[in-house]
Amino acid sequence: MYLSPLYLILSLPALLLGLWAQWRVKSAYGKYSRVPAASGMSGAQAARKILDANGLQNVMIERVGGTLSDHYDPRSKTLRLSEGVYGTPSLAAVGIAAHEAGHALQDKVHYGPLALRSAMVPTVQIGSWLGPLIFLAGLFLAGIFGTTLAWLGVAIFGATALFSIVTLPVEFDASKRAKQLLVSTGVLAPQEMQGVNNVLDAAALTYVAAALQAIMTLMYYGSILLGRRD
Repeated sequence: MYLSPLYLILSLPALLLGLWAQWRVKSAYGKYSRVPAASGMSGAQAARKILDANGLQNVMIERVGGTLSDHYDPRSKTLRLSEGVYGTPSLAAVGIAAHEAGHALQDKVHYGPLALRSAMVPTVQIGSWLGPLIFLAGLFLAGIFGTTLAWLGVAIFGATALFSIVTLPVEFDASKRAKQLLVSTGVLAPQEMQGVNNVLDAAALTYVAAALQAIMTLMYYGSILLGRRD
């Protein structure tokens, strides 16, 4: 399958948004990772304070390798922070750590979109690569199976697009919780929040770009099959 003009038209906005979002994340993180938090708290300390203040003493905090590899694992109730976040007392570090703590709070209150996203993970891990393969196989074997096999590939890949859409409220809500809790728990003063807002808002754009890319790809697959039917 070649990169048709239609695919480029559909994908270009998502690609440009993704590149801009990545630039904003790197720029904001680079800037505010050098701005110390007045409280002197590191990312791990900030996350611990937020978790404990919300009755989540059972949630563990671990240091992991990589850059911006921070995440919350609802299965093991573990918040994992990257090297640059775990022990760094910067506005960027405490903002990112608080965002991940926000996911732990979502888990505690059984936030619906988080539960749905967690349930979809196994399907998406398979569908993200299997769907396009089945779609391509369906195109090559259209003379035997018609478009049925290709549509099956579209449906499987559709789970990836749905996952990216469900991810949006999960990430937006976690950032909203983080911004509120950083001030209410005294980790940051209100005047320090501009740096956190810049970092978390830039990160949110990357999820918007990923969702748009998945939707556009799904539309492209569908347009090919509908065009063949016509």
